[in-house]
Amino acid sequence: MADLKLLYEGKVREVYDNGDSLIMVATDRISAFDNILKNKITDKGAVLTQMSRFWFDFTKDIVQNHMLSVDVKDMPEFFHKAEYTGNSMKVKKLSMLPIECIVRGYITGSGWESYKKNGTVCGIKLPEGLIESDKLPEPIYTPSTKAEIGDHDENISYEQSIEVLERKYPGKGREYASKLKEYTIMLYKKCAEYALGKGIIIADTKFEFGLDENGEIVIGDEMLTPDSSRFWPLEGYEPGKGQQSFDKQFVRDWLKANPDNDLLLPQEVIDKTIDKYKEAYELLTGKAFVK
Repeated sequence: MADLKLLYEGKVREVYDNGDSLIMVATDRISAFDNILKNKITDKGAVLTQMSRFWFDFTKDIVQNHMLSVDVKDMPEFFHKAEYTGNSMKVKKLSMLPIECIVRGYITGSGWESYKKNGTVCGIKLPEGLIESDKLPEPIYTPSTKAEIGDHDENISYEQSIEVLERKYPGKGREYASKLKEYTIMLYKKCAEYALGKGIIIADTKFEFGLDENGEIVIGDEMLTPDSSRFWPLEGYEPGKGQQSFDKQFVRDWLKANPDNDLLLPQEVIDKTIDKYKEAYELLTGKAFVK
């Protein structure tokens, strides 16, 4: 227990160093517009963790992942408490690759704004005549990198992703960039097709990969959760406008409508938000959510 130390504490995540592994904890904190809210969304962390677990198992035929266990019994005694049950994951230590692997299957958000201006998304030319929330003819890969200064991700081209990786891994940049693109598209296609059959459109998502001790590319971080992806209900999907989504939409809408909010949400907004997360989990896995 003495060697367990908190490595990282983000807005909603904590990562502990457990010697030869890491323990990732998804807390029930919720952030919106770069602020951490005063409320907690009970069970949110557990839903995200169990959803990642589902997708990691579902995709290991394409690429291996960093998950070792979601059972706190496999973790140090510090985690044998209710607050860590269901929302903690023991994972392999990876050397993370400095690229966020974003894939878009539908045109929305910043991609739609860019397309309206010049018919491109992240420098990729798209067919004319698309409308908001349209399905793209083929998913597109639009990587980004953490900016050197400040904390905003920066969209880059595929060619630039080769350069970024080459700088860190001389002689390997092209190979790694090519594999990241290939894995990202394959993972998205398999999971989006599966989700569509369960009534959920995965409009876009992002993956993060790292190298394991053998130098193999492995998927890390979280996978296909409402925090890293846009999930839309298939029922009611209609291109030509923004879509409803299985995420923090209730929170964002309420904060916008109540600018003097003091970062404190009414209980009704919290209940609606966690219900959306659980609904997505249950649709995708076919199982009732249990911590």
